[in-house]
Amino acid sequence: MHKLIERLIARIPLPFRVLLNQFLLRVVDLEALSIEADVPRFLGQFAGVLIMISCMRAIGALFFPPPPDMEWNLELSALSNMLLVVGLIGVITWDATFPDRRDVMALGHLPVKSRTILLAKLTASGALVGLAITTLNFASGFAWALVFGAGSLLQSLHFLAAFWFTIVAASTFLFAAVLAFQGFAALLLSRRKVLQVSAVAQLLAFALFMSVYFLEPSLGLRGQLVDPANRALLTWSPVYWFLGLLNQLNGSLPRELTWLAVRAWIGLAVALASAAAALLLCYLRTMKKTVEEPDLVPGAGGLHWTPGFGNSLRSAVLNFSVRSLIRSRQHRVLFAFYWSIAMAIALSCVRTELSGEAPGAMTVDYLTSTFMIMTIAVFGLRNVCALPISLNANWVLRVTQLRPTIAYLAATRGVFLLLGAAPALTLSVLLALRYRPWEQVGAHLALLALLGWTFVEIAMIGFEKVPFTCSYLPGKANVQVVFWGAVFVLALLSVTVALYEHRVLSNGWSVAGMLVALAAASAVLWGTNRHRAKSALLYFEEPIPEIITTLGLSIGMRCETSKPNSQSAER
Repeated sequence: MHKLIERLIARIPLPFRVLLNQFLLRVVDLEALSIEADVPRFLGQFAGVLIMISCMRAIGALFFPPPPDMEWNLELSALSNMLLVVGLIGVITWDATFPDRRDVMALGHLPVKSRTILLAKLTASGALVGLAITTLNFASGFAWALVFGAGSLLQSLHFLAAFWFTIVAASTFLFAAVLAFQGFAALLLSRRKVLQVSAVAQLLAFALFMSVYFLEPSLGLRGQLVDPANRALLTWSPVYWFLGLLNQLNGSLPRELTWLAVRAWIGLAVALASAAAALLLCYLRTMKKTVEEPDLVPGAGGLHWTPGFGNSLRSAVLNFSVRSLIRSRQHRVLFAFYWSIAMAIALSCVRTELSGEAPGAMTVDYLTSTFMIMTIAVFGLRNVCALPISLNANWVLRVTQLRPTIAYLAATRGVFLLLGAAPALTLSVLLALRYRPWEQVGAHLALLALLGWTFVEIAMIGFEKVPFTCSYLPGKANVQVVFWGAVFVLALLSVTVALYEHRVLSNGWSVAGMLVALAAASAVLWGTNRHRAKSALLYFEEPIPEIITTLGLSIGMRCETSKPNSQSAER
């Protein structure tokens, strides 16, 4: 068997195999999501999380089998989860299937055909999607086949085949749609416009996938699907198309819902044809555009207005930070990663509260959600700002440091306040419009604002640099460890604080005491950071730790010298 596999691999053209190995290591942006610069380790942890989710769903299906009328609800949940994961993969690997400057500069002079590069990149991106499909559904798919098969082996196998085909088809549809959008944007727009549009489109795609997942109504009952009042939602929702396709293949789709399966087949064909046409045309016509302009392009001629924020230094640092987030792919991905978590929390809160009456009293869920949003927004931005934008920015700001360090750190504090705490507070204000009384709402928002200030001062501890300018050692941006390690602590602290605030919110004196205590803590942290900033020095390079490497010779020498002594003792 091993020799047969080796023979099959040997039949694959050598250029394709070499390019595939390289593109597999670059399918995930190591600068944005790094685990000691080790892609296999990242993919292993990514697969481990999905396997755990699949096993938990399988155990729930086997030990707590759902009633027959809930079968479509579980199928709808599986399709929604799969489409969310594939959508986020499409955003994280944004532009990974298309040639970049390195590909054109390195491969443009070699006798490698464009279609070979295209197939290698497409296979590398498809491998990540295939890994997600397999790990998220391998256990739950088999468990549901056993439960829904009603004790018949033939029915279980029938459901299993229909389930896997539909999951693969739905994932292919969404991933192909993302590729088609990127490809046609590259064909219709200039390279410079593509770079600008990609920055906005990538963030909007994050918001779109998260919003649809959390806000889309769940119509898992057959009566709801047949109801004419829900036809508009079913017409424009791909997840319901593939729900119809799954039940069509399984033989359980009512005749009045056949049009859903037809839409799934049409959507899949259109997405595949559009993606194939866009990719082929893009590789044949636009590869040369990738070397015409750098990633950070200069502004075009015309009228330009730059907003001011205090003095010239603060305005320069803030505008530099905003443009770094907009133009740099790695910073967009990581920034959108943190904000997708915050938006998921906000949307889950909105979905719960929209079903209730408005206005109503503030709930513990709302208080917990706003605390978590503020925490993720501030400390997520702090992690993003630690990544450099380019060495050019490093040296420009290093040689132009004409003001004391305290002025630069004050500008950095402004970046954290305006790009981290302020958006989180604005989102919390919008979520608070459904709650009453206004006195309690205002007290909570004031408390949240002080909490954001406190978090900013905590984030400033040890951050003696300008955002996006300090070079760092590869592999230190371990997002997964930080996320999984902090999520449980963050959730526990947020729930604890929310329960305490909800209990004392009606007592004006207790709320005032909380505000005074938090304001005092923020002021102390601000004074401490300001005092340290007076004697601090900006640093632009990550210090390399001094590690003494030994060869272990001293241990061997001690062993050798001890042997004659032991022999003399025996004599």
